[in-house]
Amino acid sequence: MPQYFPPNANAFARWTVYGGILFVVLLAVSLTVFARTTNNRVRVPVEQPIAFQHSLHAGELGIDCRYCHSSVEVAAAANIPPTETCMTCHSQIRVGTPQLAGVYASWENEMPIRWNRVHDLADFVYFNHSAHIGSGVGCSSCHGRVDQMDGIWKAEEMSMGWCLECHRAPEKFLRPRSEVFNLAYEPPADQLALGHELVETYHINTEKLPQCSTCHR
Repeated sequence: MPQYFPPNANAFARWTVYGGILFVVLLAVSLTVFARTTNNRVRVPVEQPIAFQHSLHAGELGIDCRYCHSSVEVAAAANIPPTETCMTCHSQIRVGTPQLAGVYASWENEMPIRWNRVHDLADFVYFNHSAHIGSGVGCSSCHGRVDQMDGIWKAEEMSMGWCLECHRAPEKFLRPRSEVFNLAYEPPADQLALGHELVETYHINTEKLPQCSTCHR
């Protein structure tokens, strides 16, 4: 019977398989590094079209988070406030200030301000703000001390591993609902006891929290 393949055909096939496996491994590692370095830029200020100071509004003036992010308690997304929200104050306060020129231009031209995203979860991740607020997860637990930020940046990496730290042991992080919007809240010495009590009070299903389908639907 004639030999159709050269003597080194077996070796070539073997190294093709090895090369394919190596390629898949390198691709997975590369994508992981890419995701962590481009999407999880922690504590890097995000430039905005208007230099909005959270430290002034949420800190010095003590404006509640819900005044601007009005849907955070009832919807999956914490909305970005429309220009109308800004103008409820700035139609009377600091009128004509150069720093607010973009706000007035937006209002006069009826064009929304194009804010740059700070937190951008992957499309395959489902996150519901209202569910977390209702369960006693404080704003500062994820977003940091926004009231001390002159601008805005990502305070936590918000990777799957980071989220699972809370989903696997929520009692370590929960606070009373009355303190959810208190950016200066500090957990008490008996946090674990309080946390276990809140898990029961807020009817949190600790078995479901770590399941894949909770965040990936």
